[in-house]
Amino acid sequence: MVQTIKAVINKYSAQLLYLIFGVLTTVVNIAVFGIGMKLGLSTTISNILAWFLSVLVAYLTNRIWVFGSKATEFGEKLREVIAFFYYRGLTLILDLVIIYVGVNLLHGQPLLWKIIDNVVVIILNYVLSKMFIFKSNKMERN
Repeated sequence: MVQTIKAVINKYSAQLLYLIFGVLTTVVNIAVFGIGMKLGLSTTISNILAWFLSVLVAYLTNRIWVFGSKATEFGEKLREVIAFFYYRGLTLILDLVIIYVGVNLLHGQPLLWKIIDNVVVIILNYVLSKMFIFKSNKMERN
């Protein structure tokens, strides 16, 4: 039983780490969004601030612990960070659409829609990171 659990953890360690750091990133995202709303900022401004800070946290944790980037040269690191923010920018558009529809058109509760939005965006971000950003840095975790 213990060996089976260890085997599963080893096999899916990147996904488990992504989940753990995804929770951290989501907490940062929702907290900054909530603080922005409490300060009287619009949902759009609160969402963009939340996005920027959570993407910064995500990049650092994903680069080091989730995908184990081996990039050492400046050009490699620059490509990585640009790609990371580019793809996160694409998912920001989806993020903004979900918030706009949920809050402005459906008149839903902003934090509830922010949570729904985060679930969709986190899944898409993992796929994009694995396929396009850290693809040359795939780590085999045994």
